Amino acid sequence: MNKLISETSPYLLQHAHNPVNWYPWGEEALQRALQEDKPILVSIGYAACHWCHVMERESFENEATAAIMNEHFINIKIDREERPDLDHIYMDAVQAMTGAGGWPLNVFLTPDKKPFYGGTYFPPKQAYNRPSWTDVLLSLSDAFHTKRSDIETQADNLVQHINQSAQFGQQAALDLNIPREELFTKAQCDTICGNILKQADTQWGGFGRAPKFPQTFTIAYLLRYYHAYQHPEALQQALLSLDKMLQGGIYDQLGGGFARYATDEKWLAPHFEKMLYDNALLIDVLCDAWQLTRNEVYAETIRETLGYITREMTSPEGGFYAALDADSEGVEGKFYTWSKAEIHHILGEQAIPFCEYYDVTEHGNWEEQNILWVQQPLLQFAAEKGYDPAVLGAMLKGCREKLLAVRANRVRPGLDDKILLGWNALMVHACCKAYTALGAEEYRQMAIRNMDFCLANFRQEEGAPALYHTWKKGQAKYPAFLDDYASVIRALIALQEITGNTAYLYEARDIASFVTANFSDEQALFFYYTIEGQDDVIVRKKEIYDGAVPSGNALMIQNLWYLSVVFDHKQWADRCVAAVSSLSQTVVRYPTSFGVWASQLLQFVKGTPELAVVGKNFREKMEETRKWFIPYRILLGAEKNIPGIPLLSGREQENETLVYLCKDYHCIKPVHYIEEIINLI
Repeated sequence: MNKLISETSPYLLQHAHNPVNWYPWGEEALQRALQEDKPILVSIGYAACHWCHVMERESFENEATAAIMNEHFINIKIDREERPDLDHIYMDAVQAMTGAGGWPLNVFLTPDKKPFYGGTYFPPKQAYNRPSWTDVLLSLSDAFHTKRSDIETQADNLVQHINQSAQFGQQAALDLNIPREELFTKAQCDTICGNILKQADTQWGGFGRAPKFPQTFTIAYLLRYYHAYQHPEALQQALLSLDKMLQGGIYDQLGGGFARYATDEKWLAPHFEKMLYDNALLIDVLCDAWQLTRNEVYAETIRETLGYITREMTSPEGGFYAALDADSEGVEGKFYTWSKAEIHHILGEQAIPFCEYYDVTEHGNWEEQNILWVQQPLLQFAAEKGYDPAVLGAMLKGCREKLLAVRANRVRPGLDDKILLGWNALMVHACCKAYTALGAEEYRQMAIRNMDFCLANFRQEEGAPALYHTWKKGQAKYPAFLDDYASVIRALIALQEITGNTAYLYEARDIASFVTANFSDEQALFFYYTIEGQDDVIVRKKEIYDGAVPSGNALMIQNLWYLSVVFDHKQWADRCVAAVSSLSQTVVRYPTSFGVWASQLLQFVKGTPELAVVGKNFREKMEETRKWFIPYRILLGAEKNIPGIPLLSGREQENETLVYLCKDYHCIKPVHYIEEIINLI
């Protein structure tokens, strides 16, 4: 038993009985490295990581290998989801050294935490053009003692490289007298769309080649761009991408919910882990697609995915769990795959059309097993095979329910039951959008309950804006990161829009003020990932790429823009314009890496509709907005005037509930119903 046994992270607890003398990242391990002048091995992974499990079985559970590690290194295990700040720094180092990254991430540090060598998975014996793990350990230990000055120089150079990568945003101050319509143009938005479509897979959807990730921000941009300019190819590629994912193995055809990515171009074979954030972000973009198209398939997928979140990913306290593992019984995907014989045994005669529809074959469509996926939409399949679509649909639904019941008795994948603040806030936002799109009260209650849970359990002090990053079994820890705060602010804004409760807006404003005070860079333009004063990182990084999750900087700019309008905060508005302007050339050139930024640029071009509803029936009037897709809107409501919020000041009229459409605090004549002004929006 090592030092991980008292941790709460499921990933660290998986390693608590390894013969390796693992430490969690902390003062005890770091001090021991300095005192004994030993190199540090930092091994980073996460509970749902397949190759992390493989390396553990092959190397970390091996007594002889562990003895080498224990003799020559101070060994630290990190859950990348608990400490993304450390993961970002050391991943940058390994990518700079090797040109590649991934998990498990194994990086070797000098006793003062500077990286000098690293890689991802290492096999127990030389294979795959990779040296064996024991060879790496012994050669690095030898080099540390015989070539110490070379190692120190390498480490210093790497730290300098990582530092320089965080120095963007130091350009001269923007002339804010330049009209916004000159800074941000339709031509930029057109080019963004064109550059996205150059990377589009027009047969199978998505962007680029395998492995394929959902790229929800790119799809969201195309939907908004289509809504703004009626560009048919933008809509076609966005919907093709969603449709192929929904038909693919990346989507759990029985239980709902999405896996992290597909290993092939057709979305057939996923990497089977299911992450909370992917499902939240896909719900977001499916809600946009539903409001634009009214395609019932999108609505049903939203319902099924939120059903999965409720059934399998929600704690008794109301928090959302982090992830489900890819493996069960030590085999990737075993929980989700089927043999044809098993399906025939369960379904009888109905197995014939079911197997044909879901591409189930005798030999299997993936590693001698079958992943359920759809090659033709239901209507097309029914027409070709001579089935009544309604009868076929009902039969397939019944078959799925039977298989799901059988699957429930299998050995389940491991559950990563830690609760991460930022990912929970992403799901709150998704629940708000699902309520807006579909009107199901249960989704609004999911959002309220989870936010109540987060604000009650993640605060560092009662009533204060400072928050923690992770929570499990009554214990919250690690100061929250920029992503956490940005996602919480966005979720609070969305909650106000579906509840009419302006207390959420004040909470959002207070947290945003805390972030600007404690995370801003020296130019007061972008934000650092870690809070000022955190001293266990060798570099304060700034993250701007929209990757698997939106960058904290991009979300903060969106938040500050919204709040600057609500509270008439010119300094925040100017900051947003300056930040997006400083990145605009990069965003236009590489939009698939800057999808959230691209949407903000489009918002600056199209403008921000400000809807204020004042009067006794304000909540009912706010509900009317659910009928339309209105991207970039600001929606506020109150029964009476609220002096501190300009859009809700001086609006009250006796015995009336009125709707105001404003822009830059100039409002048209108020109306009684949203639909009276929808064309103006």
